[in-house]
Amino acid sequence: MPEGHTTHALAGRLNSAFAGTAVAVSSPQGRFDEGASLLDGLTLVEASAWGKHLFVEFERERWLNVHLGLIGKFSVLRHHLDPDPEPALDLDPPGMSDSHLPVHLPVQFPVQSPSPVQSPSSVLSPVPVLGQVRLRLLNDSWVGDLRGPTVCAVVAPDKVDEIQARLGPDPLRLDADPDLALRRIARSGKPIGELLMDQAVLAGVGNVYRCEVLFRHRVDPFRPGREIRPTTWRSIWDDLVALMPLGVAFGQILTMEDQVADARAEVADGSAAAHTATVTGVRLGDRFERRFYLYKRTGQPCRVCGSKVRTQLVAGRNLFWCGRCQRRR
Repeated sequence: MPEGHTTHALAGRLNSAFAGTAVAVSSPQGRFDEGASLLDGLTLVEASAWGKHLFVEFERERWLNVHLGLIGKFSVLRHHLDPDPEPALDLDPPGMSDSHLPVHLPVQFPVQSPSPVQSPSSVLSPVPVLGQVRLRLLNDSWVGDLRGPTVCAVVAPDKVDEIQARLGPDPLRLDADPDLALRRIARSGKPIGELLMDQAVLAGVGNVYRCEVLFRHRVDPFRPGREIRPTTWRSIWDDLVALMPLGVAFGQILTMEDQVADARAEVADGSAAAHTATVTGVRLGDRFERRFYLYKRTGQPCRVCGSKVRTQLVAGRNLFWCGRCQRRR
């Protein structure tokens, strides 16, 4: 399941592509025709994220709420304005994933700009549809295709407020309150490894960040929440606040200290911008080697003490930990 950094990166990509423009909204798959009709032709105001929820505001106080769930993908790709498109290509050979979709898709547009009273969908020639697309956003430069989400709904502002009120603080949001999460943790007897996956306690953190951040602070994942000291919680929170923006910038989760140091240096000198510009939320980044302290390393030696990495199902996902480094104190 995509973690919160993916949703925030996607919100940024949607803003760059669509914010301030009238957007043609459709449902090529047909399962979201009614919702698409409520948004078609409206100006997209702003996309934002809270944890794993995406909120896209349109004019007339209409909002699109998306949760990608386990298999959802939302590609945002540039298409070109070619009045004489090349012959159609086989853009979807067997086994081709969304991460390999070509950036330039053949499409035709009229020479004249559409009348302001016309819906964009009535004047723009369609970009080829690849796969089962629940929702499509289209303007004169970009196409956004949503596939396989758990949630895709048009909601009113009060519903947005209701959803956000149910969520815990998000380390990637400036308005986040870590003390709210601490209060919920402190009154719970559930293990901290389970609580970190509860989106009502902490929004946006998934299995990879859970395993890695608990190891980075040598916290026993089975320790009850009420036994977690405020100083320990604050160190975990501050680490997430530092690590998750790197996930947004590079499109991949970075927790190994050498990689974190390199990533921070690239953010500081501005070279990370080239990677951030390519993040679509539908594929892993490739700037850094994919490696972690614990995640998916069952039976392998701990990178710190050499003990075997253990695994156990907790909160529906495989938890990875080191019994020696994360021994309860």
